[in-house]
Amino acid sequence: MKKIVTLGEIMMRLSPTSVNRFVQSDEFKVIYGGGEANVAVSLANYGNESSFVTKLPKHEIGQSAVNSLQHYGVNTKNIVRGGNRVGIYFCETGSSLRPSKVIYDRAHSAISEACVEDFDFDKIMQDKDWFHWTGITPAISDSAAEIVLEACKAAKRNNVKVSVDLNFRKKLWTSEKAQSIMRPLMKYVDVCIGNEEDAALCLGFKPDSDVESASTDASGYYNIFKQMREEFNFDLVVSTLRESYSATHNGWKALLYDGDEFYESKHYDLNPITDRVGGGDSFAAGLIHGLLNLSNNHEALEFAAAASALKHTITGDYNLVSEDEVFSLMNGNTNGRVQR
Repeated sequence: MKKIVTLGEIMMRLSPTSVNRFVQSDEFKVIYGGGEANVAVSLANYGNESSFVTKLPKHEIGQSAVNSLQHYGVNTKNIVRGGNRVGIYFCETGSSLRPSKVIYDRAHSAISEACVEDFDFDKIMQDKDWFHWTGITPAISDSAAEIVLEACKAAKRNNVKVSVDLNFRKKLWTSEKAQSIMRPLMKYVDVCIGNEEDAALCLGFKPDSDVESASTDASGYYNIFKQMREEFNFDLVVSTLRESYSATHNGWKALLYDGDEFYESKHYDLNPITDRVGGGDSFAAGLIHGLLNLSNNHEALEFAAAASALKHTITGDYNLVSEDEVFSLMNGNTNGRVQR
């Protein structure tokens, strides 16, 4: 059993029922989730010892967030209790030509006001195999960025592999601020996950192609992946490639570069999409699990792509699938027949 730590913010997600719009809704469904929390749940589902680190209030809403993680087998012993708020985000699910929409209400959340002294990262990283974080966490606040830095340093002191999903969020910070924080953090990273847009906005690499177009042409990524690996000495550079035909119909595959070869996964036709929130997190979790447990990088990439394809069929942030279900899709079982 592999031991993985993730660090970030878990939020309360409030969503209209079905594909209703915010303005026509008089009730919202409560779901918990957030980048690194989603990764932790997936890794626990695959049988790993998965630990999530954050800060949450002591009140009942904070406990509800903790309970949601514990329900799916995530270790929560390193969650610090304190502060006043659980971050909230409202998510309106898109349909056909209407895109999904997210509205944040996360200012002054407990983790955004946490400090480095709240966490004993050397103890947290002791005997762990992997540490994962995303670019969302240092974007929350300057103090959260300091926490990520100290966690990365502790991971390296304890010989723990580190991965990042760049995950640029324009509602949280500017590209200039992102680069000033993210570029220095890259020296601690072994595996970097991010598309061309993330690489441009977080790290300053100029894209060779239009990431907004409905294309998964992997060749546009080759040059930028090589530049990223050369500058930051990553072991692996990885990205998902999404064709956005509509809110409910996407194409999906992934690409990995290890310094010698580019590996491209199978292509998946995602139609109709149930919920694409957490798709990237499910990919990151699948990749980490694959790299730690499967025989080679190509198998790990295929596992990640299949896992994230399945996530698009599941409501909520968490990817509630088993390792066997991912292997089944990897092996070509796409007919959707009832399993009896």
